[in-house]
Amino acid sequence: IVMPPPNITDILHVGHGLNNTVQDVIVRWRRMAGDEALWLPGTDHAGIATQNVVEKKLAREQGKTRYDLGRDESDAQTTAYVDATGGTILQQLRAIGASADWSRTAYTLTPELSRAVREAFVQLYEKGLIYRGHRVIHWCSRCLTSLSDEEAEHEDEAGSLYHISYPLAEPISGLASVTVATTRPETMLGDVAVAVNPDDPRYRELIGKELILPITGIRIPVIADAYADPAFGTGVVKITPAHDPNDFEVGRRHSLPMPIVMSPTGMMEEGADAAGRVPERLRGVDRFAARAVIVDELRAAGHLGKVETHNHSVRHCYRCHTVVEPRLSDQWFVKMEPLARPALKAVRSGAIRILPERWEAVYINWLEGIRDWNISRQLWWGHRIPVWSCAAGHDPIISREDVTRCPKCSGPVRQDDDVLDTWFSSWLWPFSTLGWPNADARDLRAFYPTDVLITAPEILFFWVARMIMGGFAFMGDRPFHTVYLHGTVRDTQHIKMSKSLGNGVDPLRVVELYGADALRYTLVAGLGMGADVIIDPKDLEQSFAPGRNFVTKLRNIGKFILSNLGDEAVSPLSAIAPSSLSRSDRWILDRLDVAIADCDTALGPARPTGRTWRPSELRSGLRLSEYAEAARRFVWGELADWYVEAAKGRLMAGGADRDVARAVLVHVFDAALRLLQPIVPFVTEELWQQLPGHADDGTLARAPWPAQRREGTGGRDGAARGSEFEVVRETVAALRQLRSEYAITPGKMIPAVIVPARDAAARAVFDEEGGTIGRLARVTITLADVAPSGTAAHAVLAGGTEVIVPLEGIIDVERECVRLRGELEGLEKQLASLSQRLANEGFVSRAPAHVVEAERKKETEWTARRGQLADKVRSMCGG
Repeated sequence: IVMPPPNITDILHVGHGLNNTVQDVIVRWRRMAGDEALWLPGTDHAGIATQNVVEKKLAREQGKTRYDLGRDESDAQTTAYVDATGGTILQQLRAIGASADWSRTAYTLTPELSRAVREAFVQLYEKGLIYRGHRVIHWCSRCLTSLSDEEAEHEDEAGSLYHISYPLAEPISGLASVTVATTRPETMLGDVAVAVNPDDPRYRELIGKELILPITGIRIPVIADAYADPAFGTGVVKITPAHDPNDFEVGRRHSLPMPIVMSPTGMMEEGADAAGRVPERLRGVDRFAARAVIVDELRAAGHLGKVETHNHSVRHCYRCHTVVEPRLSDQWFVKMEPLARPALKAVRSGAIRILPERWEAVYINWLEGIRDWNISRQLWWGHRIPVWSCAAGHDPIISREDVTRCPKCSGPVRQDDDVLDTWFSSWLWPFSTLGWPNADARDLRAFYPTDVLITAPEILFFWVARMIMGGFAFMGDRPFHTVYLHGTVRDTQHIKMSKSLGNGVDPLRVVELYGADALRYTLVAGLGMGADVIIDPKDLEQSFAPGRNFVTKLRNIGKFILSNLGDEAVSPLSAIAPSSLSRSDRWILDRLDVAIADCDTALGPARPTGRTWRPSELRSGLRLSEYAEAARRFVWGELADWYVEAAKGRLMAGGADRDVARAVLVHVFDAALRLLQPIVPFVTEELWQQLPGHADDGTLARAPWPAQRREGTGGRDGAARGSEFEVVRETVAALRQLRSEYAITPGKMIPAVIVPARDAAARAVFDEEGGTIGRLARVTITLADVAPSGTAAHAVLAGGTEVIVPLEGIIDVERECVRLRGELEGLEKQLASLSQRLANEGFVSRAPAHVVEAERKKETEWTARRGQLADKVRSMCGG
């Protein structure tokens, strides 16, 4: 498993905690299962994010910009900052138990990984898949760099739709102007045409005519292009090729000029081919301020029609959330369609599975409509593009090694100023971190393809899909066989946790309060397949109670077991004769087998059996919450609540039976700790080390994963005796229920009569296990052939055995009868009213279906309760 590399400037947040806990659980499981398991950690240089952090620090502390320092000094200061703070998050990950191989920690800007980036760029260029393009890209005026489609994120906003009239230079048939609608009036300064659909009869006569562009007075043509939709708005579209990607394509088709009317910082200015387009009064004005001025001028000149409220999706920078500006620019691009083909085939064929499976359709849809990837960034921090230009104008040099002279004229060269998109290094992560491009690298031979990629859905396109494409492009094979997309940590309002929103949770604070195990268990137990994890940042105690309570219970179980084993050596279970095992021994060993099977099923197959997954395996496994629940149910609900309680008397006695109980107890608790080790590694390690026989066994983290036993418990007869312990449990549960129903003090010893079902096996169970039942239920048991007379509470077990608790002398029967009759009378009145309401056709036909259904369900439950109360009144009160 390769760790999704956190940004080098990051500190641990709860999203990291969830992501890395999931990875840790899976890698610990496979390590115990016998795999040579590598979890490879690392960090990302995070071009935009890191440069932003350092530039803010530079302005705050020195009052300077990176341009004041120059490129070399700026890089040096950024490197120093990263060296001082960059390892923080990795140290924090260790605090939550991340068992990565820290000796192999990777970093995207190391010489080794930088070499891989150069190699990838040159290979793609040599294959004709990298090119320099003059196109409209997404531009962040805050970060001063281009962004890819995925980095320019859509956000819904309430804006305005402005209807603007463009006067005809020469009116035709009484038509003096045409109206266009836009959400960005400031871009009209860069309009070079308006387009109408060639099949739109309303405007056919206008094609080839000229309009007067308001504000500037420049003449622009009316062109015919199918891009104009007659059914949308007025059917007339303004064409601004330098500031809209669709308009750019129209401009190319019609060989239109492409004037730039906005600076990189988002100010209005006359750029290339834009002379005379930006009035002096608007130059240097911010784009949004200019919008307000232009709208006012259009209104004053009579060119502004209606202004409508318009909800639309606006792209923002994924890092600083500034509104992104489409801008014509020269950038480096990767042709993605050839790279996408094998990545599509891999998922469709089952060579790669995506869990939850609903994300497969999202993945496929994106790859089918994929656009070329803009990989150049106008930053200084990152991998500088390995392209050099000759001062004499010779062809650019694309090289794996640094170039100092032009190979044709030996003249000076200059390296491209841009750096590569951060994700260009990250998409190589599954193999660059293992030694690629050195094909003989030991780790690469051993561990590629990797197994499971674990991450959040929001980087399915940024990173996951690109890694799959990169794996096939550079290694000829998939980079992993499974993509596990876990849910997101959200608050109780289902808002994604974020420190900037004030609803974040610091995992280290949780560790400080409740321990790393409590944090890990709570996150895993709440992690349904693809489901979000809900945490209340205002109530950490309640939010992490599942983990805290379970870890406390596990520690208490361990303390009891360890304190009651004594100092004598404990025999291994294999040395215990099957005939010596009691019913409870056989039962807990059987339940352990079931727990192991349930955990194995939930975790699922580790890897496909062949080159692709079998259909039955595609959606199986990695149900981590089900695995956590299977282990918890065994440890708490079966081992602690039943077996430990049943074994207490044997542990306090002497002789061979005590030795058997000790052997079984150590065996099952050892297996339970192994099952739980991937989730709660700290407490399990501490307890396991103290179990007898582990002094020289190393660490639990490398102990074998438990396997089902199945043999050596006495064959069919032994299995039958194990199942007989269920009768003991059912009897104790029935007695506890009767005590609860009649409010009998829990600690008070009371008499109970058991009338066994009429078969020898049932009688034998109660003959031999009466003491255990009595101790667990706090009763003194008498076996009888018939139920005794007198006032009593009754229960009938599944096999026909009767359980009776005489009530005379234990409770105030007369007072209890008054209470029961009153409760029954009140319930009957409520039931009569409810039944009358449900018999009313008007209510049933007019009330919402879910309300009617709830009332019917209530009627069923109340009817059953009435029967129970009536039976109690008859048995206790004589009618």
